[in-house]
Amino acid sequence: MSSILQHTLAAPVRFSGIGIHTGQSVRVTLSPSAVNSGIAFLRTDVAGRDGRVLARGDLVCDTRLGTMIGNAAGVTVSTIEHLMAALNALNIDNVLVTLDGPEVPILDGSCTPFIEAIDRVGVRSQQARRQYIEILAPMAVVEDDKRAALLPADGFEVAFEIDFDDPAIGRQRLDMMIDERAFREALAPCRTFGFRHEVDALRAAGFARGGSLDNVVVIDEGEILNPDGLRHPEEFVRHKAIDAIGDLYLLGAPIVGRYEGVYAGHRLNNALVRVVMASPRAWRYAGAPQTLARAV
Repeated sequence: MSSILQHTLAAPVRFSGIGIHTGQSVRVTLSPSAVNSGIAFLRTDVAGRDGRVLARGDLVCDTRLGTMIGNAAGVTVSTIEHLMAALNALNIDNVLVTLDGPEVPILDGSCTPFIEAIDRVGVRSQQARRQYIEILAPMAVVEDDKRAALLPADGFEVAFEIDFDDPAIGRQRLDMMIDERAFREALAPCRTFGFRHEVDALRAAGFARGGSLDNVVVIDEGEILNPDGLRHPEEFVRHKAIDAIGDLYLLGAPIVGRYEGVYAGHRLNNALVRVVMASPRAWRYAGAPQTLARAV
């Protein structure tokens, strides 16, 4: 696949599933879109209001346990980060995501089902050059011991560190160059996770109504409750990297730079996205870097 041109889907593809927080069944169609149109979501279940919500960092309206975007009409779409990460990794610039509910389905909690759906129809190049966000100067958001940063680099790198007071997770670190192959093989299968003792509180607050062992890695005092165990010993930090890759794609273009996250989550990721949007001298739009152009 060319890294120089923009891409969209070769044909529409459909899938369905439940929302991890709402518990509602949602049907989704990913459709090809014109050059420079970007990624947009369209809710077909709202009447009398504009159901179109653009995938933009300044339209993020909630980051509790996921990333939610909304428009001026009050229409929202939640839990978009896994699909956004898959679109980012597969170099898809332009797509319309039509859904008949408020939340992107969680499917199995990873990116793999989204990638498999896209693979069924394929991706096609478009006659317009792809723009990259090249990081020129460090930008960071720091809150206590948490940090999310972007630094200059020759390609797209992701480094992440987590530390949980549970022996099933503990301290995990990831540092890797991200391209489509690396994402598919090393990150895409890694699922979202949570702790059993948090389930009742989350459901009382209106979250996790669709969560189960089919779509969440559940930890209970050092024990993995899922019968099949983990897909990778570092599944937890690798999934956090997925979240960051999805959140960063709300900048509207792929990044040439290094992301570093320390105990970061959706809120800090979006704060970093907003810093980038407010710091035009710290980055520029550029064509495919030489390392990518040579690979075509």
